[in-house]
Amino acid sequence: MAKKTVASLHDGKDGRAYTKVIKMVKSPKTGAYVFDEKMIPNEQVKSFFKN
Repeated sequence: MAKKTVASLHDGKDGRAYTKVIKMVKSPKTGAYVFDEKMIPNEQVKSFFKN
């Protein structure tokens, strides 16, 4: 079942073209840190961490 979920994320492209990124973000509501996790293409990794 996990293979089917992962395969649907890539839309038939090579799996190495994507990277799982995790960024700590401070919640404006509570002030606690939360983790923002995403699967993004390798070309967008630097722009993800800039914001």
